[in-house]
Amino acid sequence: MTQEQLNQLGKTLWDIADQLRGAMNADDFRDYMLSFLFLRYLSDNYEASAKKELGSDYPDTSDLPGVTPLSLWYQDYPEDVADFEKQMRLKVHYVIEPQYLWSNIAELARTQNTELLSTLYNGFKYIEEKSFGGNFQGLFSEINLHSEKLGRKPSDRNAKLCTIIQKIAEGISQFSTDTDILGDAYEYLIGQFAAGSGKKAGEFYTPQQISTILSEIVTLDSQEPATGKKSKLTKVLDFACGSGSLLLNVRKQLGAHGIGKIYGQEKNITTYNLARMNMLLHGVKDTEFEIHHGDSLLNDWGILNEMNPAKKLKFDAVVANPPFSYRWEPTDTLGEDFRFKNYGLAPKSAADFAFLLHGFHFLGDSGVMAIILPHGVLFRGGAEQRIRTKLLKDGHIDTVIGLPPNLFFSTGIPVCILVLKRCKKPDDVLFINAAEHFEKGKRQNRLLPEHIDKIVDTYQFRKEEARYARRVKMDEIEKNDYNLNISRYVSTAQAEEQVDLKALNVELVSLEQSIAESAGKHNGFLKELGLPPLPC
Repeated sequence: MTQEQLNQLGKTLWDIADQLRGAMNADDFRDYMLSFLFLRYLSDNYEASAKKELGSDYPDTSDLPGVTPLSLWYQDYPEDVADFEKQMRLKVHYVIEPQYLWSNIAELARTQNTELLSTLYNGFKYIEEKSFGGNFQGLFSEINLHSEKLGRKPSDRNAKLCTIIQKIAEGISQFSTDTDILGDAYEYLIGQFAAGSGKKAGEFYTPQQISTILSEIVTLDSQEPATGKKSKLTKVLDFACGSGSLLLNVRKQLGAHGIGKIYGQEKNITTYNLARMNMLLHGVKDTEFEIHHGDSLLNDWGILNEMNPAKKLKFDAVVANPPFSYRWEPTDTLGEDFRFKNYGLAPKSAADFAFLLHGFHFLGDSGVMAIILPHGVLFRGGAEQRIRTKLLKDGHIDTVIGLPPNLFFSTGIPVCILVLKRCKKPDDVLFINAAEHFEKGKRQNRLLPEHIDKIVDTYQFRKEEARYARRVKMDEIEKNDYNLNISRYVSTAQAEEQVDLKALNVELVSLEQSIAESAGKHNGFLKELGLPPLPC
């Protein structure tokens, strides 16, 4: 899908959202809009696979208005339904009964059928409980089809949903139903809703430009980045995954079969559901990812809470954009937690290092971790200085990348990317100061492809460049009390030009002589003309 097509599809859907939102705020309407887009994707994928599976038995209903092919097949071959659904579970990993497919829902909306509301309610329940064998409980939990924001009476709500779904169906009918296209549209809408959500957007969305930097870094060979990308990552983790866009970006770098399994964790229930939908919508099978709803700081995900080192999950890549300077409650029990006990606890006022240590604990020996954090982690004292010092002394901090300000919807502050490794070859730390390399925008600044490429290229080949990047030995960092403030090592200030005072004095004397000679000559002309001389 070209950027122009994506922009057009996104604009079409965004215009629909704008027109139909009514009494709802943008965040509420986002959940409806994205859920319908998700249902459209699941249905299109299912019907295309069903057509291939049934071959010549797949009915042609082009001359039967309002009748969908699968509903007719189910009606004509009831005795074959069980075997058909068994095959579909093997091939596409899920089943949707004909009445709950988007084509039928869109037809009910088109004809203003009073059964739409109840059909949609039952359809969402069916997908949660039966489509994927019960693995997606609560997937649509944030969508209240009985909300008075849709209408005060059931008939009003039904009519409102008919209008919304009909408009969406018309809006996307002109575009291809290809997985990538609907996936791109989903990401585009998440971005658009994030732009309108201000600070709340930080809970679920990492701008694609920054996602790209992190995903390109973690997919490069950890020991020898200059040799290029790894062919495969067995396991990838994002412990604050939001809508899952960062994980999907890592997958995009290596292709659909480049990652064994994707793991994500998300505390916010709405965002957790967005992430699960986003995975499926991008063609990631339910067996290829696991997203957990829970709190990473408490480590309440059973598979990560394994005390036996032999059974501990290790990840080839860890990426994260956790909430900045999040207030948390460090306890004595957490102080003994296997993630923190060798480093100490992050302060109550900022959990930044707690998030970092959580992810780092699960990083494999040949893995790479890239995490987005506020600049304060680079220089704050106290407990954070102690954690930073130990990470540096143990040789785990590989690269520090400073990004421009105002790249996020949720905050205008500049942020940094820390790249960590369990085992790294260089005995220095690479500092990249990209703070002045961006395109200024009205609301947000943007990183252009050339800015992203420069950052990744500098990391990959460990390049040095005046006022941009420098490799700093540990003894220099030690002299600075393990302060990693980027401007200490890579200043973007232009050196003032040295002034040669002796040469400047000679030049001034010469100018004065020249002025005196010119004035004398000029006064000579005035004298010949009988005019008074100019005062010197």
